Amino acid sequence: MIETVRKRDGRLIPFNSDRITRAIFLAANKVAERENKNANYSLAEILTQDVIKLLNLKYVNKTPGVEDIQDAVVKVLIEKGHAKTSEEYITYRTERNRIRNSKSRLMKSIKQITFSDADDADIKRENANIDGNTAMGTMLQYGSTVSKEFCKTHILKPEHAFAHDNGDIHIHDMDFLNMGTLTCCQIDLIKLFKDGFSTGHGFLREPNDIISYAALAAIAIQSNQNDQHGGQSIPYFDYGLAEGVYKTFKKIYANNISKALELYEGIDNIEDIKTIISYVEEQTGTKASLELSDSYIELEKEELSKKFNIDNEKASKIQLFAYKQAKKETDRNTYQAMEAFIH
Repeated sequence: MIETVRKRDGRLIPFNSDRITRAIFLAANKVAERENKNANYSLAEILTQDVIKLLNLKYVNKTPGVEDIQDAVVKVLIEKGHAKTSEEYITYRTERNRIRNSKSRLMKSIKQITFSDADDADIKRENANIDGNTAMGTMLQYGSTVSKEFCKTHILKPEHAFAHDNGDIHIHDMDFLNMGTLTCCQIDLIKLFKDGFSTGHGFLREPNDIISYAALAAIAIQSNQNDQHGGQSIPYFDYGLAEGVYKTFKKIYANNISKALELYEGIDNIEDIKTIISYVEEQTGTKASLELSDSYIELEKEELSKKFNIDNEKASKIQLFAYKQAKKETDRNTYQAMEAFIH
């Protein structure tokens, strides 16, 4: 007569036939639901008695294990003509084993993370950017391990999880598989800055000088890092921020023309100067940038002379002063902007 059962961890517990009956009934109920029928609990009890008879014959003066009892249930169900219920019971059994094995692997991994040194445990050296021996490194490894185990148990197909664990395939960054997020992307600053962008917490308008461009580039990277994992890159950072250098130079150049006019002629009219610069850019098809074209210089000189009633020589001196100062200030601002970006 079976009185005890050996658990998987070796412990002996009292034999309980009700647990067999319940397992059979649950499997039968799954089948019945698909066929729009009702499962019979009494039949499950009768089948349980058949299982007990088989166990009593097979394990005389022995203690069966949990797996032995489950094998006996499958054998009885098939022999008594309940193949569909047997299949459902096997599926349930497999799923329970998978979850149980998952918990066992998880606890083993956490134990290794907790008590092993990074030099001795591969799991603590998975991420080259993290020191697995530090408190935060260990905490991140805990989260990563739990997430990976969840993915293997509930997201991946069993055969794929097995292939990964067996080393036949490698699923990169599996701990982020259940996040539904992107990995390793390139940020197009030119497209991003055009008309501004949203960080998710607010909207940032299109920047107007190199300092703002650099600050927003840092914000873009930081904001994006909250929504994805893996590496980020800006493939043409210099081109992406070049527009900021141009806007900075143009603004400073206009201000210095205004300063020179006020110094030489007592004229303070920054808006007209901005209008002239925009007009000259449009007419010549060149920008008021660090390398002023000859056509730009000549037309701007002409427009300054007409608008403010000054001769060409004075207009040239104003242009030269404004250019030198603007180039110097733009260079300094650009350097400081890049320094701030790196920090």
